[in-house]
Amino acid sequence: MTLQAEMDAPTGPAASTRPVYEIARLGKIYPRNGFEALADVNLTLAEGEFASVIGASGCGKSTLLKIMAGLLPPTSGRVALGGTPVMGPRADIGMMFQQATLLPWKTTIQNIVMPIAIREGRRAAKGAYQQARALLDLVGLSHAADVYPGELSGGMAQRAAICRMLITEPEVLLLDEPFSALDELTRDFMNMELQRICTERNATAFLVTHSIPEAVILSDRIYVMQANPGRIAEIIEIDLPRPRTLDLINTKQFGDIVGHIRGKLDQEYR
Repeated sequence: MTLQAEMDAPTGPAASTRPVYEIARLGKIYPRNGFEALADVNLTLAEGEFASVIGASGCGKSTLLKIMAGLLPPTSGRVALGGTPVMGPRADIGMMFQQATLLPWKTTIQNIVMPIAIREGRRAAKGAYQQARALLDLVGLSHAADVYPGELSGGMAQRAAICRMLITEPEVLLLDEPFSALDELTRDFMNMELQRICTERNATAFLVTHSIPEAVILSDRIYVMQANPGRIAEIIEIDLPRPRTLDLINTKQFGDIVGHIRGKLDQEYR
């Protein structure tokens, strides 16, 4: 079943139909206790698409994201980025976590170039400083390049973490509730910033979140997961105009989508 929000306003640029990330018949069983975390999960991310997965705690969202990032092997199925199987962490996969996890003894810009320093060495990292400064300008942090993390607010630290994720120019961005620790106002601002950055870079993104409004306002497509074992219960296409603003939250169309998803998730507890 697919739910579409029908609006008269024109939509923004559509994502390409070129598949970037493909998952087919994915299953995960933890051998230690035989727990089946995921079963028959299928999804495809197109170039420039922003997708989200939402579900109750324990439904397998984090397991799915770890497998997509190459941090956890699947038990069965196919997981491929750009047609190549994901067998472990890769430079073309960008990952962002709930906390910024910036190294406190390094400046903002040093933290941003760190992935290149780790993979290619210090000389390559020095050559990436110009790119890092361009990314800082993109997120409005050009003034904080030489500031240490302890001097950054939570929102500023997460913007620096976005730059660190983008520095290797990954094919896909995997986002694990990146703004959940922020206050509501800062979180709203960061969601709008994330939308802007993804649009400007035509980024392909996949977000794990517990927030239904956050998923709706950011996504082109939402995967609703149910548990025991974790599986995709419904795929919801979000046909709302872009660029989206926070005013959209107050519209009937937005409320209808949120209500539909909440009803679907409520079935988990019946």
